[in-house]
Amino acid sequence: MAEDSGQERTEQPTQRRRQQAREKGQVATSRELNTMLMMLLGGGALLILGPHMAQQLADLFREHLHMSREIIFDPLAMLRQFRTALVEGVWIVLPFFGVVVVAAVAGPLSMGGVNFSTKALAFKWEKLDPIKGLKRVFGWRGVVELLKALAKFAIIGGVAVIYLQHQAETYLNLGNEPLPEGLEHAGHLLVVGFLIIASALILIAAVDVPYQLWEHTRQLKMTFQEVKDENKDTEGNPDVRGRLRRLQREMAQRRMMAEVPKADVVVTNPEHFAVALKYDPDAMGAPKVIAKGADLIAMQIRTIAREHEVPVMEAPPLARALYHTTEIDQEIPAALYLAVAQVLAYVFQLRRAGGKAEERPAFVKDLPIPDDMQF
Repeated sequence: MAEDSGQERTEQPTQRRRQQAREKGQVATSRELNTMLMMLLGGGALLILGPHMAQQLADLFREHLHMSREIIFDPLAMLRQFRTALVEGVWIVLPFFGVVVVAAVAGPLSMGGVNFSTKALAFKWEKLDPIKGLKRVFGWRGVVELLKALAKFAIIGGVAVIYLQHQAETYLNLGNEPLPEGLEHAGHLLVVGFLIIASALILIAAVDVPYQLWEHTRQLKMTFQEVKDENKDTEGNPDVRGRLRRLQREMAQRRMMAEVPKADVVVTNPEHFAVALKYDPDAMGAPKVIAKGADLIAMQIRTIAREHEVPVMEAPPLARALYHTTEIDQEIPAALYLAVAQVLAYVFQLRRAGGKAEERPAFVKDLPIPDDMQF
């Protein structure tokens, strides 16, 4: 189907498109499925409950059509009798009608689920357009509906003829049976025949349900431009998204830089990588990376660390290992515990030494870095 722009509806409908269609009351439905379920379940209920209902209704008529002479002369007796009989009759047939109602609801639920839309109830002037009405009648859907009607007539008629030919002798012999037994037998034959003929609808519903699902999807198909426009509406303009991501990165970077002065040590590559570590024995199970970066960000981390007198230690293998294996606000891997412990021990010794050069310890450059963490 062509759009005004000339584009074809070739794209599958998105989830949003389907949801909007549901809000408008546009869901896949199969009248053949609904009819089949109502006829089969109703016929089955009649076959099972019919004898009992017939007996109860007969007793009801017998009871309420028999009135004493005193009741006959009561002006309100007929009204009371009718009201009582009506209530009891409703209770007798209620299970049967309950099954029919369940069957009527089961069909739509199995196709489109629970869906109530006030938009579907709204009056639409275009439905009164005779030209559009003729297009619906003589269009593709009209042809399909005509073919379905002919198919139903042929299949149901064929099954009915075969069944009646097979049971013709049985029906003719009903006249030889006593009246009560004959009526009961006739009722049973009619219900069974109804179920057999209604079973032909299973074949029609088996074809109609996939067709209705396919037709519903076809009607909801979108052009490529519609998909692009919907993505813009749901996800936003790509330029705006890119700007938001940049702002988020800048905010995260500012928060990270604010943590650098709190670090115990900054381990560097010395120029390409910088990782800020902090360790609080009372609050942490292991040292934690509170900032890290490469190139320009690494230079900023080093600059801030020196401005706040945070020790900056050159340990290239350890810096690379920490940068590649540990995220911000994450504890270091267990394999790097020993190497980081040596660096922190050196830093704590520097703090104790203060400005005394003779007490400054020598830094151990050959730190134990596992082979699988050599980057």
